[in-house]
Amino acid sequence: MIDRESFIKIFELTNTQNQWRLKETINLIASENVMSPAAMTVYINDFMHRYAEGKPFKRHYQGTKYIDELEVLADKLMGDLMETEMVDLRPVSGTIANAAVFRVLAQPGEQAVIAPVQAGAHVSHTKFGTLGALGINQVELPYDEEKMNVDIDRAVKVIEQVKPKFAVLGGSVYLFPHPVKEIADAVHSVNGKLIYDAAHVLGLIVGKAWENPLKHGADAVTASTHKTFPGPQGGVIAFSDEALYKEVGKTIFPWFVSSHHLHRIPATAVVALEMKEFGHDYAEQIIRNAKRLAEALAERGFAVLGEHMGYTMSHQVLVDVSKQGGGAKVAKELEDANIILNKNLLPHDPPDAVKNPSGLRIGVQEMTRFGMKEREMEQIADFIERVVIKGEDPLKVREEVKAFRSQFTKIRYAYTLEDLKGISYTDVVRLLE
Repeated sequence: MIDRESFIKIFELTNTQNQWRLKETINLIASENVMSPAAMTVYINDFMHRYAEGKPFKRHYQGTKYIDELEVLADKLMGDLMETEMVDLRPVSGTIANAAVFRVLAQPGEQAVIAPVQAGAHVSHTKFGTLGALGINQVELPYDEEKMNVDIDRAVKVIEQVKPKFAVLGGSVYLFPHPVKEIADAVHSVNGKLIYDAAHVLGLIVGKAWENPLKHGADAVTASTHKTFPGPQGGVIAFSDEALYKEVGKTIFPWFVSSHHLHRIPATAVVALEMKEFGHDYAEQIIRNAKRLAEALAERGFAVLGEHMGYTMSHQVLVDVSKQGGGAKVAKELEDANIILNKNLLPHDPPDAVKNPSGLRIGVQEMTRFGMKEREMEQIADFIERVVIKGEDPLKVREEVKAFRSQFTKIRYAYTLEDLKGISYTDVVRLLE
């Protein structure tokens, strides 16, 4: 007999989540995004039931002839965006993408140099995450507090001294591009490789708002496909080094992935097509929105990092709210007002401040995807000021946030279902029914 109570609860919670996060909240989580209706249409499919171990046309299962073709097409479309023919979409996350590359490049006990935590290193780059799990020793590159970035001159000296097997740039919290060419030249001079973790900025790279690391010396770019690149959750690796591409390809399976969640492949391919057409405008608007939000928050009395550098060149804004009670307190107050963001350590925070760090990390990519521009960033700054500085009741502000958000429910910079009618979309729907 059906457990009616649990069944109803499952649907209620799911529907409530959809209504809340997609229609009632201002989502400023820097690591999230939403897919278009076109991508969602092909996301729910029979591939989610299936396995395809190995590489296309070299599988260990039968029944894979259609995913073989789709995966080759998706790899090509992603490769076109990254200007390389060497792409692998099988990692199921950016962290798994990192793990596969790290495992090939260094043995346990060998050295890797990483961007410092202050410059945005992701936990997977560190001894506390994937690097440590693989037994690879972490050496942190020096940090330039003025430029809020890797200190190039001192970093080159560290690389020459350590002679690491590889270096890692990119990360999860950074406002400005990392120095790819300079670090690549240094690490190549000691026979190492450069990996660029573009999980957060892949959409900015393929949208041509940021330079492509592969063109400036990176041997591989690892990334997520669901942050500024607005696809389904998953991972990708793009290469400039053919030998590394082949070796990593033999490592993803069976070391780190068996099934690589096949249902996300067609959706990723659709988003690649969307980014080819709309990516530049989208990426440029993301950066304009981030800058305007940073300026608007500063104008309202917030301590926004990076003022002397123009605040930001990415989708992210960092705010020091230590005077307002710290990141944990402020993030919770804003959630009560339906403004969703996360607490975050800032460069000056000690590591043990993780439970209540000084900062907030804000990302504008999803709200940009819903059509918000500079004027809306000013309105968001007003809402945040009212809760955090003026001390208004978050529940009162929440009602105004919901009304404001209700004006922005259509996803932009994407194909619509109406667009697809020109390519027999009705027939596609019939096939899916």
